[in-house]
Amino acid sequence: MYRLSLAFLCLAFTLPAAAQDSSFTTKAPHVVIMDFETGEVLFEKDAREPMAPASMTKIMTANMIFEALENGTITLDTEFRVSEEAWRRGGAASGSSTMYLDVKSVVRVEDLIRGIIIQSGNDACIVMAEGLAGSETAFADKMTARAREIGLTTATFRNATGWPDPEHNISAYDLAQLAQYMITNHPEYYPIYSERNFTWNGIRQGNRNPLLGKFTGADGLKTGSTSVSGYGLVGSAKRGDDRRIIVINGLANKQERSDVANRLMGAAFDQFKVYDLYEKDDVIGKVDVFMGKAESVDVKIDEKIVTGLYRGDRSKISSKMTFKTVTAPVAAGDHIADMVISVPGRDDRTVPLLAMNDVKAKSALGKAWAVLLRKIRGES
Repeated sequence: MYRLSLAFLCLAFTLPAAAQDSSFTTKAPHVVIMDFETGEVLFEKDAREPMAPASMTKIMTANMIFEALENGTITLDTEFRVSEEAWRRGGAASGSSTMYLDVKSVVRVEDLIRGIIIQSGNDACIVMAEGLAGSETAFADKMTARAREIGLTTATFRNATGWPDPEHNISAYDLAQLAQYMITNHPEYYPIYSERNFTWNGIRQGNRNPLLGKFTGADGLKTGSTSVSGYGLVGSAKRGDDRRIIVINGLANKQERSDVANRLMGAAFDQFKVYDLYEKDDVIGKVDVFMGKAESVDVKIDEKIVTGLYRGDRSKISSKMTFKTVTAPVAAGDHIADMVISVPGRDDRTVPLLAMNDVKAKSALGKAWAVLLRKIRGES
């Protein structure tokens, strides 16, 4: 049975397959809105090129710590000494975000984790990096290797803090994927991201996430800002069964970051939706077969296709099937056509279409008769 989803019913195979601009706009230079469950991108803007992530880097730093806890390398009660290097480059005198660790003091891993996540302490990051890898440089190399292993192809880390370095980069899209990975793989530690404040050395510091306490359901993740990156945020919130992840970067100041973050997260739930376009094994159309015992063969899609979309852009979705006449024999499952799906604000997506059935080649006599008919018709 042939099936076209309602979203495509009047558009399939008729509109051009060129991507169109989305009606949704935002002032943030780098943006991703992602559906957590499917990983589907609902909206993006300059999201695939590497950028300076500032302290959003610390999501990866925390991931390395959580994995070390889970494989037994350390425990929450493991203690690390604060080196002079960590104190000098990450402490209060450095002018950077700090946990206010005392040089040569000994600190538990559990406290260092909160210093990293809640207080964004560069000193805490360096202490953990030195404790786990011997040096921050070695730890950053491990961060990069691990990021690539989990599919973050644009990630290159040169430190554990997000301190500006021309080679320290990751895309907004990969940061969104990292947030999804963090929430999925470390549920026992993820609630730390929603803690509102942490006190160390008599100094109480609040969580910098502008969504916490302002957006209902917000529970993570991490802000970042440097003169190179501008102001950014990796944020997540949950409403009912739905969770959204946003990434923004390149904003001018804290207030602008807060305004944009709250607007985007609201839009993520209210103005965007994940649409089911096709189910696995839906029949899409027919492809002509030359010299086959059948003149054509049905083609199907071999995967479920969903797309995230701004609700106002639904009518702009288009698709087109592309193929060339194939020559028999054809085996069921052969990739003989493609479907190009165009979604506003996104690069076109090409989905392979597979033959539904075998088509055997004609006999020698049948081929000769087919050639003769083509000549008679002036087709060759």
